[in-house]
Amino acid sequence: MLAERPITPSTLSRKDLPWQIKWDINTCTKCGRCTSVCPVNAIELGVFRKRDVKPPMGLSAKPTTEFSTFYGIRQRTDPAYACIGCAMCNMVCPNNAIEPTRQYDSTTLQFQNNRGGQPRTRGGRRNNSESLLDQIKFIRISMLTDPALDAGRHEFDVRTLLGRVLSPEAEIKCHRENGWKPPVREIYPLVIGGMSFGALSPNMWEGLQMGVAYLNEEMNMPVRICTGEGGCPPRLLRSRFLKYVILQIASGYFGWDEIIHALPEMKEDPCAIEIKYGQGAKPGDGGLLMWYKVNKLIAAIRGVPSGVSLPSPPTHQTKYSIEEAVAKMIQSMSMAWGFRVPVYPKISASSTSLAVLNNLVRNPYAAGLAIDGEDGGTGAAYNVSMNHMGHPIASNLRDCYKALCVAGAQNEIPLIAGGGIGKHGNLAANAAALIMLGASMVQIGKYVMQAGAGCLGSEKDRCNVCNIGVCPKGITSQDPRIYRRLDPEKVAERVVDFFLSFDIELRKVIAPLGRSTSLPVGMSDALGISDKDAAERLDIKYVI
Repeated sequence: MLAERPITPSTLSRKDLPWQIKWDINTCTKCGRCTSVCPVNAIELGVFRKRDVKPPMGLSAKPTTEFSTFYGIRQRTDPAYACIGCAMCNMVCPNNAIEPTRQYDSTTLQFQNNRGGQPRTRGGRRNNSESLLDQIKFIRISMLTDPALDAGRHEFDVRTLLGRVLSPEAEIKCHRENGWKPPVREIYPLVIGGMSFGALSPNMWEGLQMGVAYLNEEMNMPVRICTGEGGCPPRLLRSRFLKYVILQIASGYFGWDEIIHALPEMKEDPCAIEIKYGQGAKPGDGGLLMWYKVNKLIAAIRGVPSGVSLPSPPTHQTKYSIEEAVAKMIQSMSMAWGFRVPVYPKISASSTSLAVLNNLVRNPYAAGLAIDGEDGGTGAAYNVSMNHMGHPIASNLRDCYKALCVAGAQNEIPLIAGGGIGKHGNLAANAAALIMLGASMVQIGKYVMQAGAGCLGSEKDRCNVCNIGVCPKGITSQDPRIYRRLDPEKVAERVVDFFLSFDIELRKVIAPLGRSTSLPVGMSDALGISDKDAAERLDIKYVI
């Protein structure tokens, strides 16, 4: 007879779990594939005892009881092993005998996610499926007023400028006084945002780099990718492909010893330097790479011991004011590359963004400002930070652009927007809306993983185990047994596919505006929304 499991406060029933495993005994062959691939060990092989009551054979006979034993799949109910809904069990099952199902009325688990006194940490993005960007419509269509363009036949200049764009007179004056002029790069307006070598698996990172290189060299699309915090492999630093890369430096300075040592041997300058001060998914927190993912390769590149967690401070040490940060960080990074590389800060969207921007306007070394909204993704953060902290990107971007207009610098300092773009797959529409609200370019991260490698994470709290290195797709794992599931060439192919698709859709949006020689940056009269409060806040048309 099987012993019953004692009931403790940390033991739940299957009905208390948001994801429940359905298993068909009739089609299961007990091959064990599902239990071997489950990233959180939510299922296990079990022995079951079944009781059958046989009816009496006559009026005077009594019912008989028979017991039988069989083997099957059992779902674990300990909160530490709760199913995450990734459906890897279903993917590997040869007979489709098992699958997870979502129970939306099960909320007990969220009260048990603080075992050992530690609050929940996870990856992904804010668990909220709403998106203001999806509500914005494009309402200015040129028919008889302006010449409408054919998105399929007309030539479009889908390019933007990264760097301090001065007028010819100001540029001559700057060169005469300082002996240099601000560097400017002409790039594609869709940038792959910072995801570090360490947060992503080697196969995923290699696939992204291959895709970006192909887009630049074969498709003539100047796409750029940001390294994130953690440096990059030495061979990339010394290759000609470095010109397609934006190097990020954050408060932990991980990987920068290798970058500085490689400076004399660099064949090309990087596209730009991004100084990370904040991240939309976790405002006020520094980066975090959990010890699960710090293997010997990652440790060597970052210059740290292996097997230890790598938290970054919430701010750059010794630099606690806007003025000091601009004077020291931006100018020192500019000097390191002989003032040949644009340098700009990245901040999380907040009510203090305008103060940062106003300081950058006065500093000739600042090449732009990247703002990351609350719907941005991350590899590791506290659940409370992801769900309850941050500022929406649309209103914050709009405020910053209008401040630049007041200062007369709207064509001088580019704004880079990120956070929640393509949240529901509408990448081109969301990007075009942000461009018309004032962004010169947009950054994406979560969309790249979803479209490029089939990331399973969602805003309904599915999967989201990026932080512990057991990503079922191999996207955010450093375990070679897991990330070998991911083919870098397939990732590169998908990256090229969605960039080409984005390019067509973006042209479809801007063609009716009659614009072909430049992006419609700040062209907010082309936007409308059916939410009156949002229309007033964003200063766009209210349409019903």
